[in-house]
Amino acid sequence: MALDQSFVGRSYPPTDPYEVGREKIREFAESVGDANPAYADTEAAKALGHPDVIAPPTFVFAISFKAAGKVIEDPQLGLDYSRVVHGDQKFAYTRPVRAGDRLTVTSTIDGIKSLAGNDILDIRGEVHDEAGEHVVTAWTKLVARAAEPAAEGA
Repeated sequence: MALDQSFVGRSYPPTDPYEVGREKIREFAESVGDANPAYADTEAAKALGHPDVIAPPTFVFAISFKAAGKVIEDPQLGLDYSRVVHGDQKFAYTRPVRAGDRLTVTSTIDGIKSLAGNDILDIRGEVHDEAGEHVVTAWTKLVARAAEPAAEGA
C-alpha cells in the first residue's frame, strides 16, 4: 500500500541533545579511514581556526538517521521497515560539527512518491546546536521495496 501523501511536510519533535565527544569523532574518522589531523588532534584543529576537533562530514549521519527513526516508527505512516533500503544521503553544512557540541535533530518528511510499486520517502533532518544555531541539514532517502507477488498456487 502506498504511503499517504498527506504526511509530506509533517515534522517530528526534536531529539534529546546528543553530546559530540572527541573520542567518538576520532573513532568515526578511523573507521572510515580518514586520517585528517583535525579529527583527532585539538592543536591541528585550532591551527585551522576551530575551537576543538571537528568531525568528518558523514559523522552526523549517526544522529540524523536515529532521529529519522521517529518518522520510520510512526504507526500512522505505515512504513514497512522490513522492506526498506537506504537510497541516498546528502548534507549541507553551516559549520563543522565540533567536539563538545550538544546537537538536536528535527525530522521532517520532505517527500513521498511511489515508483514501480516502491515507496520513496525523503526525510530532512535539521541539526542545531545548544544555542539553537543551525549546524547542518541532512537528507535521507529511503526506499520501501514493493512486496513480492504471491507465487502461483500458494
